[in-house]
Amino acid sequence: MQWLISLCLLLSLTVQAQTGRTLELEKQRKRLLSEIENTNKLLSENKRSISTIVTRLELVKQQIRSRKQLLEVLETEILALNGEIREKERQTQVLEKQLQLKKETYAKAVRRMYRQKDSREPLLFILSADHLAQSFRRILYLKEYTEWRKKQAAEIVAQQDQLSIERKKLLERREEKEMLADVRKNEEKKLQEEESVRKTEAAALQKNDKKLRADLAKKKKQANTLNREIEKIIAEEMASARLRARSQPDKGGKAETAGGFAMTKEERALSAGFAGNKGRLPFPLKGNYRIVERFGVQSYGNMKNIQVHSNGIKIKTTPGNTAKAVFNGTVSRTFVVPGYQASVIIRHGNYLTLYSHLEQVYVKRGDTVKTGQDIGKIYTDAEDKETILYFELWKEQTKLNPEPWLNK
Repeated sequence: MQWLISLCLLLSLTVQAQTGRTLELEKQRKRLLSEIENTNKLLSENKRSISTIVTRLELVKQQIRSRKQLLEVLETEILALNGEIREKERQTQVLEKQLQLKKETYAKAVRRMYRQKDSREPLLFILSADHLAQSFRRILYLKEYTEWRKKQAAEIVAQQDQLSIERKKLLERREEKEMLADVRKNEEKKLQEEESVRKTEAAALQKNDKKLRADLAKKKKQANTLNREIEKIIAEEMASARLRARSQPDKGGKAETAGGFAMTKEERALSAGFAGNKGRLPFPLKGNYRIVERFGVQSYGNMKNIQVHSNGIKIKTTPGNTAKAVFNGTVSRTFVVPGYQASVIIRHGNYLTLYSHLEQVYVKRGDTVKTGQDIGKIYTDAEDKETILYFELWKEQTKLNPEPWLNK
């Protein structure tokens, strides 16, 4: 029986790496399907209009990227399954050969035994011995032979069971491959449909070029107003921190950089904690979302000749969702700017986070907030049904790209 156990272990180890790979691919497939489903929900909730066309186009482009990645994963998954199927077929053939050999060996041994004892009963075989010592040897021989035969029969049964299991696994793998092939075919069809939608949205964008340029100019003006307000608030906060440090020298207010925030020991620890969590900060909202505008310079919609610059990221989500603090801190200011509705700035040592497009604010200036705490309800446009949170990250007076800091 030991040899059978060893054989099973060897066969198991042979496909272990392949199985691990297919499990990882399955996780990727499920993650991409979840992303696609989330984007579909966001698109269905977005009313089609001129003001939302850029957001819709960005969502469709992201959907297409996700779909293409999904098709690549499916193709790799099918190839990996083909490898597993070939290995299972090889294992099954090995087991079949081993089983057939064992059956033949067993049959030959039984035939030889009966020829040797001349087909007589065991008792006659023992009593026909020439002397007592030979009788004892025949008794031991029959005992060992009986045990061997039972062992061989048990091994044959066990190997038949193992062969049955391997054949079942092989069938399951073939069925899984057929299922993935059907999924791939369906996803290819959806990709073609999304490419058609993208072309339609892009054409609408070009058709409404004049209106979109006017809309963009208005948004740039609003963004500049917001930026000036943020810079003003940060300058006031820094001046207040320096004044406090001079009036309370016992609290040890020191700036990390020249002209930066004068921070107490507790504030320096908070700042270090924020910096130490780069890449692990929670997203500023829960539920379905997609980033529809990123930090820095980028094309406006599909119009390569129009460039926009963003100081933060725009996150499209579902109506009724709330903005959440990404780290412990203190509310520096709440204020209102046209086009961005209510905004909240939270200070985390010498880092600051901004949460804009809020229709309700749940905190006030001076409040201490915890990681994940609700800051306010995100604004939903009554006409377009668009719900977007605008989020920025600053280190003192320097704007930072928020995405590398967030655990998405």
